[in-house]
Amino acid sequence: MRLLLIWLINTVALFAIPQLLESVRIDSFTTALVASLVLGLVNTLLRPVLILLTLPVTFLTLGLFIFVINGVMFWVVADLVKGFQVDNFGAAILGALIYSVLSWILSTLLLRK
Repeated sequence: MRLLLIWLINTVALFAIPQLLESVRIDSFTTALVASLVLGLVNTLLRPVLILLTLPVTFLTLGLFIFVINGVMFWVVADLVKGFQVDNFGAAILGALIYSVLSWILSTLLLRK
């Protein structure tokens, strides 16, 4: 049940991004559901590998390269899911940042123990 609630929270956060950034578009709430599921899977499976492979660059940039990795994940999911569009890489980085912050805020407010 908790996993479904987290998925719904992430979907709402993703669905709110086009309201804040005009360069990110999501056609419907169903598209946001699919995109948040794919984004969760990509972040779970691919992100740790990318972080490990780019560890030297991440150290050199004092961790700021993680923003680039998150933007790449966001952009890849936008390419995979029909109805979810991101115009450019800068929008992907900013969208990933907003998505992370919104998901964190909503999770903190709604999933108190």
